[in-house]
Amino acid sequence: ERALIADAYESKVGELIYGEVKKQTKDGFIIDLGDNAEAYLAREEMIAKEILRPKQRVNAILYSVNREGRGAQLLLSRAKPEMLIALMKKEIPEISEEIIEIKAAARQPGVRAKIAVKTNDHRIDPVGACIGMRGTRIQAVQSELNGERIDVVVWSDDAAQYIASALEPADVSGIVIDEEERTADIIFAASDQLARAIGSQGQNVRLASELTGYKLNMMLEEEYHARQQNEAQQYLDMFVTRLDIEEDLAMALVEMGFTSVEEVAYVPAETFEEIELDAETVELLQGRAKEVALADALQQQENIQEPSPELAVMEGMTQEIAYALAARGVVTVDDLADQATDDIED
Repeated sequence: ERALIADAYESKVGELIYGEVKKQTKDGFIIDLGDNAEAYLAREEMIAKEILRPKQRVNAILYSVNREGRGAQLLLSRAKPEMLIALMKKEIPEISEEIIEIKAAARQPGVRAKIAVKTNDHRIDPVGACIGMRGTRIQAVQSELNGERIDVVVWSDDAAQYIASALEPADVSGIVIDEEERTADIIFAASDQLARAIGSQGQNVRLASELTGYKLNMMLEEEYHARQQNEAQQYLDMFVTRLDIEEDLAMALVEMGFTSVEEVAYVPAETFEEIELDAETVELLQGRAKEVALADALQQQENIQEPSPELAVMEGMTQEIAYALAARGVVTVDDLADQATDDIED
């Protein structure tokens, strides 16, 4: 019987399910779906301050089918972003017809949500279509989610544009993105815009970060310029000390965007033409930078510890993981046993 129900509902994972509240348990509700099928809606998967009563009809997203012999078999949620996506598809024909595409969603259930949409037909405004005439379409979704405020954001493959849209209604002055680290510095001209971007209890920036997949660092222009000057001074001091060069030349390297000795050592010689260095000076500068970079590499190699044989042959261990652990000082099996999960999670 369990297998038959699992077979019937497995293809419906991610879809909106309609059922009737059968009874309340200690940690949630049993939802009757008809045809001898029952689902479980845990309290943590409900919208905040939501009250359900027996016989009440309820919509929820089916997010998992449990084929194990114990526990609830069909698991429902009203709190996951997929619930918002499913309701948007139900209320907005352009989404179900794939004229408008949902790219991402983030929620604080029952309070606020952000959903990113993209149009596949340039004649259709994706935000206007989702909101509807006088807000009728989005209001239908909001009422189903206990009045959750929904911000519809235009998705863009330009990360800076996408982040700026996600932070609306705040006006962003500038964005500096680090694609590798997936972080972005968001710069604001005025403190009121910064406060608006952060939102009540950090709600707006948290949802924008979740929606875009970037860690967002919010700051005023003065703070950003002060940080830039501080970083520039650190690079300047480093070049003067490590390359034994004049401050003017070090400043020129910083202004060109160099941040490490390795960059100076291995860029093409023509790169230095913009600061009008002669070929002999460039050769001398790069030769000195290569010596420093090589010394650093040798020093680093000497400091790398070898993993113990017992650690290297542990079940499930790979050479890559063993050396990564050894670089953190985890050399033996006993060292590994002493680590908390958080210490080695990365």
